[in-house]
Order: sequence, then C-alpha cells, then structure tokens
Amino acid sequence: MSTTVLFDSPGPRARVRNGVLTVVSLIVVAAVLYGIWSGFDAKGQWEAKIWQPFLQWETWDFYIIPGLLGTLQAAAVAAVLALAFGAVFGLARLSDHAWIRVPAGVVVEVFRSIPLLLLIFFIFYLAPTVAGPGDYTFMAVVVGLMLYNGSVLAEVVRAGVHAVPKGQSEAAYAVGMRKNQVMRLVLLPQAVTAMMPAIVSQLVVLLKDTALGYIIAYVDLLNTGFKILPARFFGSLIPAAIVIGIIYVALNMALSYLATWLERRSRRSRKTATAGPVIPPDPVGDGVPGGDGAAPGTAAEQG
Repeated sequence: MSTTVLFDSPGPRARVRNGVLTVVSLIVVAAVLYGIWSGFDAKGQWEAKIWQPFLQWETWDFYIIPGLLGTLQAAAVAAVLALAFGAVFGLARLSDHAWIRVPAGVVVEVFRSIPLLLLIFFIFYLAPTVAGPGDYTFMAVVVGLMLYNGSVLAEVVRAGVHAVPKGQSEAAYAVGMRKNQVMRLVLLPQAVTAMMPAIVSQLVVLLKDTALGYIIAYVDLLNTGFKILPARFFGSLIPAAIVIGIIYVALNMALSYLATWLERRSRRSRKTATAGPVIPPDPVGDGVPGGDGAAPGTAAEQG
C-alpha cells in the first residue's frame, strides 16, 4: 500500500467513510445553491428583462469595457510600481548599513500597517492641497496600491532571500564574489522561485483592491458595472454583481495562469543555462575524455 508524506493511505472502512462524507457534503452544497437560486427566483431576479441589458453591445461598449480598461490600467501601473518598490525596500532591509536598513524597515512597517482604504482617502484629499485642483482619482488608487502592496512585497523579497540556504552565499564569497554579485547572481535567481507563489497571490490581491477606487468615484469595473449601469437600466444589483464577479474571477485566473507559465519558463531557462556541455567518457582509460589513446600533441609531433 502506498503512503503519502502526511498520512497512510485509507483502509476499506476509511474509504467508505470518506465516500459517505463526500456524498453528504455534495448534498449540503446542492441544497444551499438551490436555496439561493429559489430565493432569487422568488424575487424575480432570473427574469429575462433584468438580464437583457447584458445582451446588448451598447452596455459593454459604454459601461463594462471602459470600466474594465480602467481596472486593468490601474492594476498594471500599480503592479509595476509595487514590484519595484518591494524590490528596492526589500533589498534595503537586507543591507549591512543601519542608516539604510532602519529607515527602509520603518517605511515598510508603516505602510504595511495602514489600511489601504485609508491610504487612498489620504492621498485623494491631500493631493489637491499640495498640487492644486484636479482629478486625482487614478493617482490616489495607484499610489495607495503601490505603497501598501509594495510594502508587503518587500517582506516577501526579504523572506525569499533568507530562504536560500546559507551555504550558497558562503560558497560564492569563497570564490571571491562581492556582496552585490552574490545577491544578483546567486541569491536572487534562487529566491525568485521561492517568492513566486507569494508574489502572484499579492498581485491578485492588488487587482481585486482596485475596486476600492469605487469609494472615490474612480472609473473602474466596479463603479461602471455595479453603480452606474444598474442605475441606468434597472434597479436590481444582483445581475450586475454576478456579471462583474465573473469578470473579476476570469481576470484573477488569467493572472495566476500567466504567473505559473512564467515560473515554469524561468525554471527551464535556469536549468538550461546551468547545464554545462556534456563531456564524453574516456573510452580507453588514458586520461583523455573522448580521446583515442594518443596524448595531446602526438599527431602534430609525428607530422
């Protein structure tokens, strides 16, 4: 009988028990889903007239697609800035110099502790005071996302570098590498693999947190699809919430798939780069790999 790392394979009685629990769980879940469906049906939420706007191109052209583009634009800019912020401050926290390490730690801990919604509000209401009147909704959303998620990513970077076995850096120092070379050529390439799941999870959180722009009327998917669209066509929010939720799920799944593909590709690239040329074995035992028994230079000397 095969075993797993955590537990032995279940026996006959355990398999029967697991099967019964699975069936019971499926029945409970089906009952809950049916209750939700029947509740919506009693309120008329499945009527065709409520869903009709989503079958019209004008709805997607004037409301959902512009909101989706606003969400993707804010998420893309904030993700790039957050990754840069996290890399800089994460490496700064690893510095041997206290005048770099301590201020970087203070910045990371402060912005990691402040609620993101409070950051967005603070930036949105502070910007007109500093820069004058204007539309600062996009800037408030992007900067707030960068500061909060970048601080979290800084801790991810620091933990990823610490996760690399200490012998790797010791071996690099032993062959004469400097600290920046050790970090750039030895530690970071290995740490990226360990950090990737956490980075992907945080980027998914960042994408979802763009919906907080709804509070300051930023034109994103939640604002146009859940606020403007229902008020324009119908009073019910249920169809809009379902459609917008499906779009968010699709975006997050696409982001996770892309990150997984990039991680696999980077692993293959590193394996290919580190694999040296294959040296053929010594067929005759004369100490010359792949040789024919003649010492180097013999043919030239005989000629």
